[in-house]
Amino acid sequence: MNLHAQRWVALGLFVLLCYGTAALGSMATARSVGDWYAGIRKPAWTPPTWLFGPVWTLVYASMAVAGWLAWKQTGWFGAPAAFMLFALQLVLNAVWSWLFFALRNPGAALVGMGLLWLSILVVLILFWRIAPAAGWLLVPYLGWVTFAAVLNLRIWRLNA
Repeated sequence: MNLHAQRWVALGLFVLLCYGTAALGSMATARSVGDWYAGIRKPAWTPPTWLFGPVWTLVYASMAVAGWLAWKQTGWFGAPAAFMLFALQLVLNAVWSWLFFALRNPGAALVGMGLLWLSILVVLILFWRIAPAAGWLLVPYLGWVTFAAVLNLRIWRLNA
């Protein structure tokens, strides 16, 4: 396979990984968003439910491109810690949805969110060192997860 084809395959793999994570998370979310989440107390500044899908869609695209840009600089084995942590943050991302929505446990989800936030920060720094554009592409993700963590905390407090 030539280099051009390898790049497209790698991009496809990152897209598949990121949107696969989204699909796993949405399986948990879909079960509870219409009933449990709609019925719990939330702060007045909670975004409308319809906004979460488009925002996450853009965030997952940004994550995929960030991973791909880092890969283009190092290949699969040139930065093993960065890519293992990238995979870990994907797992933590999906786990949060299951903790919050499927298990309906905002307290446990908040702990998971803290781990997710730290993993994103570390991946952002590692990717930044590899390819600054890859680091920049994770800034919106970190920002959105920061907002989601504050919202998670407030929901936990309001419903404890």
